This record gives sequence, structure tokens and C-alpha cells, in this order.
Amino acid sequence: MTTNGIAAGRTSRLAALGTANVSDALDKLGAAGAALGITPLDHDFRLVGRAFTVRYVPVGPRTANSGDWLDDVPAGEVPVIDNGGRTDCTVWGDIMTGVAAAKQLPGTVIDGVCRDSAKSVEIGYPLFTRGRFMRTAKDRVELAETGGVVNIGGVRVQPGDWVVGDADGLVIVAADLIDDVLRIGQEIVEREAMILRFALDNMSLRAAREKYHYHTLQRPAE
Repeated sequence: MTTNGIAAGRTSRLAALGTANVSDALDKLGAAGAALGITPLDHDFRLVGRAFTVRYVPVGPRTANSGDWLDDVPAGEVPVIDNGGRTDCTVWGDIMTGVAAAKQLPGTVIDGVCRDSAKSVEIGYPLFTRGRFMRTAKDRVELAETGGVVNIGGVRVQPGDWVVGDADGLVIVAADLIDDVLRIGQEIVEREAMILRFALDNMSLRAAREKYHYHTLQRPAE
């Protein structure tokens, strides 16, 4: 299978698992990944892709450079923007949304806020952020770097890490853990399906959970 084929397979499998099962798999591995406070603008938004990292830093008045880095994002990658969790100014608006959608990017993640949020919802371009606020970041922050390590919701993200988002929030999977997460996540899906089936057949959630060891599904092996 080609590299593109492998990546496409991982993308579809991550999408099928969703954030809850991916998060449980990361717990099983003893790895961080759940991005606290990062949520979709619309509960129907879904997002899977590899991270293209962007970091902004504060600046003084009239010295900011927002950068035109969006032109450099490869197809299929997700802009993952570290704005220090700021909620008082935005680094993403309708122009960025329109260009990103035209490039057919999977979506955008911001540790911070966006504006022109109605445009994102209208055209179905997924944004995962700390919320929305109308004030521009121009003359307030500037581009520090692309392609470096960033922090999103308390999670360290490197370029090429996997990003998974849905109605429950956002989770990051380190690139070197992806195959383990897919394997463990699928095992959890199958075990939970057995628990539900047993519980419905026997009318006992307690018995189902005990039989299939529900309470230790996400626990690392000792």
C-alpha cells in the first residue's frame, strides 16, 4: 500500500472511532491527548487529519505580522494554531475560512478564538476553538513560527501528529502512537458493543460491566 493509502486508511479508522474511543485508547497507553476546552463551533463538525502547527505571540501596538502561512498548508493537513489560549482577540476569520475551505483542508484548530463564525457554520468548514470573539488580533499578536511544537488545550502537538475532533471535543494522537491507538481503540469499541448487547439481553448493566471488565478498559496494563 502507498504512503497516501496508509494515511487514508488511518484517517477513516480514526473517524470511525471518534474522540471518546481514541481518548480511552490514549489512557490505556498512559499518553496525554485530550485538549481541554477546545470544542467545535457546531456539534455536527467532524475533523481528522495531521497537524500543520502555527504559533502566535503577543506584540506591542503596530508591530504585528499575522503571516500568510495558510498558503503553505498541504492538502489534507489541519492548521493547529497556538494563540496562547487568548480569548480577547482572534487569529481566524471569514477570509481564512474561505481560503481553507477552497483548499479542501479538513478543518482548523485554535487554542484561542475565531470570528465570523457564521461563515464557518454556513459553508460547513470545521473550526475547533475556545469560542468566538470579534476583536482582531492585528497589532495584538504576531506569527512566531510554523512547523514547531505548540500547545493546544494543555497537549503538546508536533507537526504530523494526528488530530481528531467531533461533538465531544478534540484529541491529539502523537504520530508514533497512531497504530497502537487504532488497535486499542477498535478493541474498546468491540468490548463496549458486547457489554451493551449483554446488558440489553439480560437487563443488567452491572452484570454486563463485570463480565467484560468495563471499568478497566482504559486502564494501563500493570
